[in-house]
Amino acid sequence: MTEPYLSAVLNEAERVAKQHGQVARSTDDPAHEYLRYGVLRLLEGETDEMVADVPDIDGVTVGYGEDKAMFDSWSSSEDWWETVPPQESCTRFRVFFPDDHQTVPRDIVDVMAALGAWRVWTGSAAACGSYDHRERREVHYLWPEDHPVEEVLHERLSGPAEAVAPDGGRTGDVRDRLVVDENAQSQDDLEPRTRRAVGEAMDVSLLSKGGRYEVQSASGNRYEVDVIDKSCTCPDWEQRSPEGGCKHLRRVDHEIKQGRVPRPDGRLPAPSN
Repeated sequence: MTEPYLSAVLNEAERVAKQHGQVARSTDDPAHEYLRYGVLRLLEGETDEMVADVPDIDGVTVGYGEDKAMFDSWSSSEDWWETVPPQESCTRFRVFFPDDHQTVPRDIVDVMAALGAWRVWTGSAAACGSYDHRERREVHYLWPEDHPVEEVLHERLSGPAEAVAPDGGRTGDVRDRLVVDENAQSQDDLEPRTRRAVGEAMDVSLLSKGGRYEVQSASGNRYEVDVIDKSCTCPDWEQRSPEGGCKHLRRVDHEIKQGRVPRPDGRLPAPSN
């Protein structure tokens, strides 16, 4: 599902580098800045690059900054860093969206997954500078500097051919170079009940270290999943405790293995070097 989004992110970042190169003048890592700005333009609908069959989301606004610097400015008033502490050399994206969406809109999820960013917080929006977002919701993603997708962009801009990724694979698909759980499976290989859980619209985020996650379904219901105790607060688990777990347990397990949410100990999945 992320393939068209990965292409869109890279295409827009390449366009930014060629048409808005000034955004990276003050940084030692221009590829990182081109990609950040490309994601902003893509999600805010400012680009000509359209992903097929995915409707635009009206009212999406994107903010980003260095995570440690944001912590220094906001730590006294916000609880964003209680689950995952501030990260050095890491960008925090704040993506705002209308509160009539019960879960994080799917194209936001897929764009950020294509970038290789990890969701760390979701909740009601707070005021941000001169913009008042308090009637909206926001989702936060962390994205480390020197991520493999930066190298992919650099190669597109500079043009070397046949570069070999650290894992021995070709650089054409950044997803082959992300570190995920060794037991991660493609969706086609999943057990049918797990495949259905993966295909449903759910919003997964880490609640606290120790393996507690929150899952919000498309209906707006929220359930707490404990991957250590292998339990869930949904009626299916509490009343029937199906073998292999309810769909929420299965979905959280899949998201962890795919590197889309922080690990149970609160650590972020690390990209390969």
